[in-house]
Amino acid sequence: MKKAKAKITPADIKSHGLTTEEYVRVKKIMGREPNLVELGIFSVMWSEHCSYKSSKRWLKTLPTTGPCVICGPGENAGVIDIGDGLVAIFKMESHNHPSFIEPYQGAATGVGGILRDVFTMGARPIANMNALRFGDPKHPKTKHLLSGVVSGIGGYGNCVGVPTVGGEVNFHASYNGNILVNAMTVGLAATDKIFYSAASGAGNSVVYVGSKTGRDGIHGATMASAEFDEASEDKRPTVQVGDPFTEKLLIEACMELMATDAIVAIQDMGAAGLTSSSFEMASKGGLGVELNLDNVPQREANMTAYEMMLSESQERMLIILKPGKEKLAEKIFKKWELDFAIIGKLTKTGRMVLKHRGKIVGDLPIDPLAKASPEYDRAWTPSPKQAVIAASDVKEVDWKVALKTLMGCPDLVSRRWVWEQYDHTVMADTVQRPGGDAAVVRVHGTNKGLAISTDCTPRYVKADPVEGGKQAVAETWRNITAVGGKPLAITDNLNFGNPEKPEIMGQIVGAIQGIGEACNRLSYPVVSGNVSLYNETDGKPILPTPAIGGVGLIGDLSKMMTLAFKRADEVIILIGQKDSASGWLGQSLYLREVCGLEKGAPPPVDLEKEKYAGDAVRGLITNGLVTACHDLSDGGLMVALCEMALAADIGCTLTDPGAPRHGLLFGEDQGRYVVTAWARNVKAIMAAVDAMGIAVKVIGSTGGDALSIAGAGNVSLKDLRALHEGWFPAYMAA
Repeated sequence: MKKAKAKITPADIKSHGLTTEEYVRVKKIMGREPNLVELGIFSVMWSEHCSYKSSKRWLKTLPTTGPCVICGPGENAGVIDIGDGLVAIFKMESHNHPSFIEPYQGAATGVGGILRDVFTMGARPIANMNALRFGDPKHPKTKHLLSGVVSGIGGYGNCVGVPTVGGEVNFHASYNGNILVNAMTVGLAATDKIFYSAASGAGNSVVYVGSKTGRDGIHGATMASAEFDEASEDKRPTVQVGDPFTEKLLIEACMELMATDAIVAIQDMGAAGLTSSSFEMASKGGLGVELNLDNVPQREANMTAYEMMLSESQERMLIILKPGKEKLAEKIFKKWELDFAIIGKLTKTGRMVLKHRGKIVGDLPIDPLAKASPEYDRAWTPSPKQAVIAASDVKEVDWKVALKTLMGCPDLVSRRWVWEQYDHTVMADTVQRPGGDAAVVRVHGTNKGLAISTDCTPRYVKADPVEGGKQAVAETWRNITAVGGKPLAITDNLNFGNPEKPEIMGQIVGAIQGIGEACNRLSYPVVSGNVSLYNETDGKPILPTPAIGGVGLIGDLSKMMTLAFKRADEVIILIGQKDSASGWLGQSLYLREVCGLEKGAPPPVDLEKEKYAGDAVRGLITNGLVTACHDLSDGGLMVALCEMALAADIGCTLTDPGAPRHGLLFGEDQGRYVVTAWARNVKAIMAAVDAMGIAVKVIGSTGGDALSIAGAGNVSLKDLRALHEGWFPAYMAA
């Protein structure tokens, strides 16, 4: 238990994650030495996790507005207009460090936290997604971490009754000591029932609702803003403990209160708990706040002011109520068996005053602390350009052997073992389950749907952060397009190593530049996001991983597209591949998994052609000209066709692509789609795509029980299915 000290020591400053220079700034703002409670508050508010002090200079360059954007970054989540008086509210956030230390609770509370970010704005959550990165499957901790994280996501999401409809799971040795758990939630609300966090009305009550406060999660935000070392597992007490059943009650109680006119402002208690929620609400409203910590519901005896202000106990909210609405609100929360306590009031002082046991234990200026947090223009060096690798310089392995190798590698095998642990059909509005290009969830009671995708290719970002950032955005654009959706906006989760290293800061800067370029050209703004830095262990950084979550709209679900072949004797058409292309194998999975090499420049992203190709494909889907669609990404053309064939249990035969065969079959050139169509529609398809200035080519037909290339042999679907679907169960059972 922390006890107040008469004087702050250098050891105190260091243990709270503040630099000497930052502490000098603290004293200047305070006009005196802070006490330990005040130091703790500065510590969490100025942590990288809460203040974005290394990245906000660059985040300001991202496009955040557009025709559909109602609320961009700065609130709990982003808000976009989807028509008919409805909005989609969504965000993605990380829970990386906690999930490595305690995988079940770390992942579970990551889901709980992102759910609260969405429903605190008035939206009922309708879908969860995730983007997960683990270390080498052969590493002794990987199986334990994978099992715990998947169980935590399923355990929380299933119990709270929100479907987990898709995501990513990938492996790389760079994540051995620092896994990534990024959670995304999408919710729906009425356009005229959006709730914000800016407090107003001096004298209005500050109300605490939800679970009681305990000692779990203290300094979680500070821990998430530091590198790991060999003692990282000793930080288990900084990991929060979640209760999804209480979260469900909290959702319903908040929804019921939101149906009244009682709320002035509402904020969830996430990172930094009571500190960040009260500071942010008061700061946004230009007010002060006075809290009586004796009134905070507590589940442990003798909690100190320091512990209550910094606790990150879960399932808690802070609400500013209109005068006279206290009894109404209390009745609702008591009905749902949740704590309700008036813990303070708003003031005109512009200060936070904390009272505990009859004494003032903290007195801080709000705006200077919240708005004068450090902002660093850190030194950065551009990532060195990698050499372009010609397909002719890469070893050619028999295509059948290469395809089997790829379809059985950890990054491409079926994730069925993972997603079958998630309830992806609860609420009865899931239209496309996990395994397709994008998840699709019905807008309840309508024939409209939201298409949702999370994507990033970290090996591309490591090789060229700008191109990798562009590709991550473009991949979500493609996945949403491939199911027939119009991409509307993104959320991001920027996972990087130590920003104090110029080479890491260079990755951050480059990736943000690439994301910005893609979002601008594709009219696909960033409306929310999260930055997770210091993802390193003993000085070894993760691959730079700017995960992107995209949301799009399908206006008529009867025209939604899937990737599975539909029947035999349909024509297979490749859209977006230049006839003269030889296939891009630099940084490809073919190069890594078949040849054992991780090198070369990643495939470039031509944003002009990306946009036109996507618009062309969306038009084909809307006009009913195609029967299946799949974008090309990891593993290239042959992997995409194999996934389409396995989804339908229908094979296909390709014309021989020519030379170099391995480049044309497994190259990861960007901006491409495969579609299938009835023969009678082929002429119209070719004309429509050609009119957009995009390459289009008939490459084969569906049918049979194998993947075949004319004159070059075949691989049975039975053999491919055994490799593709057998890896995860065998790995986890071993």
